[in-house]
Amino acid sequence: MTPVELSRTVLCAVRRAVDDGELNVVVPARAVVERPRPGGCGDYSTNVALQLAGPAGRAPRQVAELLSRRLADSPGIAGVEVTGPGFLNLTLAADDPGALVREILARGGRYGHSDVLAGQRFELRVPYEVRAEVVADSVSRILATQGAEAHVSHDESAGPGGARIVPLRPVPAPADPAVLGRDAARWALLLPAAHDRPRIAGEHLEQRESNPLFRVRYAYARTRALTRNAAALGFTAEPGDVRDTTHTTDTTDTTATAGLAPGEAALAAYPQALALAARHYAPDRLGRHLVLVADAFLAFQHTVLPQGEEKPSAAHRARLALAEAAGAVLAGGLSLLGIDAPEHL
Repeated sequence: MTPVELSRTVLCAVRRAVDDGELNVVVPARAVVERPRPGGCGDYSTNVALQLAGPAGRAPRQVAELLSRRLADSPGIAGVEVTGPGFLNLTLAADDPGALVREILARGGRYGHSDVLAGQRFELRVPYEVRAEVVADSVSRILATQGAEAHVSHDESAGPGGARIVPLRPVPAPADPAVLGRDAARWALLLPAAHDRPRIAGEHLEQRESNPLFRVRYAYARTRALTRNAAALGFTAEPGDVRDTTHTTDTTDTTATAGLAPGEAALAAYPQALALAARHYAPDRLGRHLVLVADAFLAFQHTVLPQGEEKPSAAHRARLALAEAAGAVLAGGLSLLGIDAPEHL
């Protein structure tokens, strides 16, 4: 079940409660669902109960408990838990092993985008300093993925009406990053947290595992190479079960799927990482998550193509789809950081 489908399911539960006279509210046009914040649980969370509590004249948690009973019986929902003042935490039924990958491939570079900040405006105020400018540029892109509008300003006077003023003053670069070239310079300035001093050194240009930028870009290039190699072998990606069901021994299954669970987990967590990067104006959070996705992909990439005389199976097609999903996330994330994703490296 995709977030859009889950949002419709939540609205359907609200509509049934209204039709049965349990809630006296106007059914909203949309229900925002997002990955749980730190301390949350389940696969997704929604604040629709808090949204409806005022119009309904009831406590948010009371509305949440009412809706939780209806959502618990909905197809595709494995569990519902009410937390905090009235958040509904939803656990999806694991009936479609390819659902996550299918969603990512369908949305492409827009995977992880939401409208949780829709209608909000931000003025990012920065000094005339290269790192501040680069951070603000990336923060603007990241805020846009959550539906917000942002513009960068050096003006200390009053901002546009209704805009939230956000001062961005990361620790300045100790040297001119232009010597690294555009992509490596942006990575050097964006990966450290704002309070950390960036390193302007040749390590960002090294093509070796110790260089996180190299691993991220290499991982993306490998996803594209796997697609080309699979085409040469006569098969394409098809989301599904990545486990090798043609073998029955535990040893074979463990070897064939090593690293796949972390790979899927890293992709599933990407929307939350993107949302947190937006809320905290912290592109470093996005950069670190891209490293996590890249490392998880590189751990299983050797299982994607058939080995020796082995014929392409459904598991190989599913693993290729998972690899392509990882590529979509890596390319989309790098784009938000203003960094190119090369198909050949």
